[in-house]
Amino acid sequence: MFKITGLTLLCLLLIILLSSCAPGVNNRSQDNKAGFFSGIWHGWIAPITLIWQIFNHNVRIYEVYNTGWTYDLGFYIAVISGFGGISLSRRHRKKK
Repeated sequence: MFKITGLTLLCLLLIILLSSCAPGVNNRSQDNKAGFFSGIWHGWIAPITLIWQIFNHNVRIYEVYNTGWTYDLGFYIAVISGFGGISLSRRHRKKK
């Protein structure tokens, strides 16, 4: 029988939390546009949103109602960097 562990439950809750703020399903309109920080958030959750699109065709990865280049900048920074993908310092390997 399948036993739900704490880690499994935590992962499921995290997925639900992340997908609750997906672009394309929020209350965005011409008067309430997504900005820079929404772009960062939508970039971070883009992989989860992509999977979610398979089951719900109303969900989009990119918010249509946005502020323009500031939303784009935040979105692309988050997509490129991921969770720690860009490092401000590089570790050099020691030569033997």
